[in-house]
Amino acid sequence: MPVFSVTGDVDPFLHVSMKQGETIYCESDAMVMMETALDLKGKMTGGLGSAIMRRFANGESFFQQHIEAVRGSGDCLLSPTLPGAIEVVDVGARQYLLNDGAFVAATSGTEMKVRTQSIGNALFAQSGGFFVMETAGTGQVVVSGFGSMFQLDVEPGKDVVIDNSHVVCWDNSLKYDISVTTGGGAGSGGGIGGFLGNIVNSVTSGEGIVLRFSGSGKVFICSRNRDAFLKWTATGKAS
Repeated sequence: MPVFSVTGDVDPFLHVSMKQGETIYCESDAMVMMETALDLKGKMTGGLGSAIMRRFANGESFFQQHIEAVRGSGDCLLSPTLPGAIEVVDVGARQYLLNDGAFVAATSGTEMKVRTQSIGNALFAQSGGFFVMETAGTGQVVVSGFGSMFQLDVEPGKDVVIDNSHVVCWDNSLKYDISVTTGGGAGSGGGIGGFLGNIVNSVTSGEGIVLRFSGSGKVFICSRNRDAFLKWTATGKAS
């Protein structure tokens, strides 16, 4: 199996060491450098339907890069779009759901599928609308997060609440639900009470809409909020 390793402390590369006949696939613009023993091809993995679903689910390109060691062993360097940490995740015994833009690369024994979300999560969680990416198969999947990354272990009876903009990927055995943590109370939504009032408060204030994870499994989170950063670069003001 190809060997993934992360090199560098700030904005690291993903270093991939491959033996002849081995293949990996990655996001369309991830390849930075490869040795001449390797070939690079753009493929619409799984056909047009699967490519369209991945596009809607995770903002991926229709064509993925497939790198194969054709003429012998060789190395390549990959890089995610946004600056930040890279994590190599083992899949097989565990499978993971991926947030928007988290996917970097994977070994050929794995597959990126699409799962349908509940209406509540689709409308408010911002993780791929009605669809979200899910790993399948056996091997390794590489994910990236904006800023630093940290692994959380969720245990029964110890639910974890995370701003969705900081979620990178999570164990598919975990239950996750939209939750609202506004502190304004039911009557502060312009006369709209209860959960709907809290949703209105959250949307207008930009705060309070989070994901609540329960059960047993892992969640990988990142330190930076991509959308807030992009807004700051455009306006000079924090959201």
